[in-house]
Amino acid sequence: MSKNKKGKAKKQLVSDKKQYVMKLVLSDTCAVCKTPCDRGMDYLARMSRPGAVGKGVPCILTRKKL
Repeated sequence: MSKNKKGKAKKQLVSDKKQYVMKLVLSDTCAVCKTPCDRGMDYLARMSRPGAVGKGVPCILTRKKL
């Protein structure tokens, strides 16, 4: 005896959802940016201290869909 599940909605797969990618930018890029953001300005302030080491920060202006 099998039951029919007509009323059940289809689950959205992870691969169906929109994914975005942002490029990593360094503090010199944030310093000359025409539209500064809070994340970039915080990163620029941290990197201006002596001895600071950074690997970049994701830039919202470079966001693209996959």
